[in-house]
Amino acid sequence: MSSLVLSSKSTSTPNLMLKTLVALLLAWLAILECSTSALAANPQRDTQKREAEAEHAQLRQKLNQLKQDILTTENAKQAAEDGLADSETAISTANRKLFDLQNEQQSTKQKLSDLSAQQEQLSQQIEQQKKAFSTLLRQQYQTGNADRIKLLLSGDDPNRINRELRYLGYISENQNKLITDLRFNLDTVEQIKTATLQAKTDLDDIANEQSIEKTNLEAEKSKRATLLNSLASKLADQRKQAGQIQKNEQRMANLIGQLTLLIEKQRQADIIAQEKARREKLAQEEKARQLAAENAAAAAIAAKNAKNAKKNTVTTSKITKAPEIKLAPTPSPPPSPPPPPTALALAYTPPDDHSAFSQMRGHLRIPVKGEISAKFGSPRGEGNSWKGIFIRAPEGSEIRAIAPGKIVFSEWLRGFGNLIIIDHGNQYMTIYGNNQSILKQAGDNVKAGEQIASAGNSGGNEQSGLYFEMRHQGRAFDPLSWISIK
Repeated sequence: MSSLVLSSKSTSTPNLMLKTLVALLLAWLAILECSTSALAANPQRDTQKREAEAEHAQLRQKLNQLKQDILTTENAKQAAEDGLADSETAISTANRKLFDLQNEQQSTKQKLSDLSAQQEQLSQQIEQQKKAFSTLLRQQYQTGNADRIKLLLSGDDPNRINRELRYLGYISENQNKLITDLRFNLDTVEQIKTATLQAKTDLDDIANEQSIEKTNLEAEKSKRATLLNSLASKLADQRKQAGQIQKNEQRMANLIGQLTLLIEKQRQADIIAQEKARREKLAQEEKARQLAAENAAAAAIAAKNAKNAKKNTVTTSKITKAPEIKLAPTPSPPPSPPPPPTALALAYTPPDDHSAFSQMRGHLRIPVKGEISAKFGSPRGEGNSWKGIFIRAPEGSEIRAIAPGKIVFSEWLRGFGNLIIIDHGNQYMTIYGNNQSILKQAGDNVKAGEQIASAGNSGGNEQSGLYFEMRHQGRAFDPLSWISIK
């Protein structure tokens, strides 16, 4: 960059500097222009969505087989509520997609806001760098400092020449830094501009998808209303059947039992995989220690031989070359153990403290705001009692997980409509039934208070609300002794 230093006797160098500055400024103006061209659909977004859907589809296939096994053992005719299954499932799916799209939309809007703030900050920095660059060029031109070659050939005092060369070096370094920083900021602005346009395109795609899902949702709601009218008498008769409640309860018990077996099987597989990984790591560490010891011994032998060779050289005036000692190669760090299998077996990671859920007793919040119209143990039909509670709530009310856990079931089930089951570890489960929509899928981790569904009357239920159960080791217990309704 020393060639960029200006001289009062030469115009080629200042012309080069000015051309460089003009080129940079033109590039900056071009980058900041608003582009009207739209970007193509985001392939990364599409790929991520396809991968997530494929993973959830595998889990759904596993759960559907589990449901089919339960229904096969019942040897019962198709219930009237089964006619609503497809429609209620479609309504739930449409609402879940809208819920996901809304979250994605909010995230993208936040990204746009962040990008805009970054671009504004960079624009201010670029403006300051332009001014500093212009000032530096003007000062150099006005002072008319000689370049290095002329200084060296001038024949002046060497000390003065040395000072001038140092001064020119500082100026060159400053110029380099200014240009490098300016180019970096210009490139960053261009990247931000591209990301901003992509985010805007994503928002348009999301809006289009939302429009499609809303249309599908309205169509499915209309279809369900028609089905309800045609099945009204059959559903009423079905509710009066003495054995219907027992069948529903037995279906739930079978489902919980099979889920418990799957979770326990996966837990054991995880323990075996973790133990195997631990042993492999110990073996690799032991091998690394042995290699290190061998290397140290070989190095000691080499040092001793070199010392002896030096002594022999002094006494015999002959050069004795120490024998070559090949050191064992330094072991590379052991590879990370592969993650335990999780795909179809409803992945389960036991919490560090298996009693964590039980310690929440009395501090759990009610999953939905509403009126409790049926309590645990109260009469329910002929000779039956409620195994959970029913909370009346308006259609669409937010249903939230009462504690952190993993979704192990998220499907439509006869007698319970759109159903979610959460595993909280140590064989504690919570059950949320009759939902209008389920917003989470099997395999998802949820936090306490996170929305997982919306209230409804799916499964042929008369009232809108939530059927809620709590179970430990497959046995139902009173939720009101654990949750706070305040």
